[in-house]
Amino acid sequence: MNIKSILKQLTNEIGVSGDEFSVSGIAAELLTEYADDVQIDSFGNVTGVVMSSRSNSETLMLDAHIDQVGYIVTDIDEKGFVSVGSCGSPDLKMTLAQSVTIHGKEDINGVVSTLPPHVQKENGAPEIGDISIDIGMNKEQAEKIISQGDRVTINSCFKELYGDMVSAPAIDDRSGVCAILSALEMLKGKDTVYNLVISFSTQEETGERGAKQTSFRFQPDKCIAVDVSFGRTPDSAPKESAELGSGVMIGFSPALDKDMSESLRKLAKQKNIPFTVEVMPDSTGTNADAMSVSGKGVKCCTLSFPIRYMHTPIETVNLKDVENTAKLICEYVLGGAEND
Repeated sequence: MNIKSILKQLTNEIGVSGDEFSVSGIAAELLTEYADDVQIDSFGNVTGVVMSSRSNSETLMLDAHIDQVGYIVTDIDEKGFVSVGSCGSPDLKMTLAQSVTIHGKEDINGVVSTLPPHVQKENGAPEIGDISIDIGMNKEQAEKIISQGDRVTINSCFKELYGDMVSAPAIDDRSGVCAILSALEMLKGKDTVYNLVISFSTQEETGERGAKQTSFRFQPDKCIAVDVSFGRTPDSAPKESAELGSGVMIGFSPALDKDMSESLRKLAKQKNIPFTVEVMPDSTGTNADAMSVSGKGVKCCTLSFPIRYMHTPIETVNLKDVENTAKLICEYVLGGAEND
């Protein structure tokens, strides 16, 4: 599977939290090649199953979320300026003077209104209530196309950087979707230790709502939540980030099953898969938090990889990290950690 091509396809599609059906359709189409009973539920979650030939196999859910951060239209003022609220937690420092698209009855171009620097009194990050979008229309014109509740995204696109580095919006967490699809490609024609449930879930950025539903519906025995984490930048804390290209990040947290985490670490060492350890002292901030307490309870672990510039339109990832995450998932599913 060409991870770069699939990631480009996924990140070029809009799917702000609560309005993911467009990207859900693409994810479902991609999953159909590898899984049976692929469905899109009423919430937009994409699910599919891969059954083991072994009797009495445990069920392992592989989850990655497909929603992205963005904005939602809250009002149109008398002069036609559009006010917005946050969907998820986009980096508000990135919003000023950006070009955006309002996804109304049709896509409408706009720019974020900002004072020239000559007359600004402060240069800090704006509050979300201070942001207005100029679409060049008056209120009457705007209301024919735009409604309260329409989603808004900052304009950006997939860019190839040097080597295995790429930048795009929604790498969080469409790259996690790519890691799972790549693992399924590696598993083709092989018998798995687990019955697999694939979950490409919605609304992670606004409360992990989709994963609550898929985990409750399928009641897996275990789950691996595949997500992104913090990549090293010149201004980041080394203890709280990882170098891009350093491999898969194996999660350890009170919210996670320690045996699963240890098994994945041992397996990565045995198979020479590059990895780092990510310690999260409280919760993980991923779908694992919701899935672990679903129904009767689910043993969970996180596998992540570092990205730079999270929750901005220029999220950046090393594709080798995505590939190595897929390799570790594949080895675990094949029973490399069967006795955890």
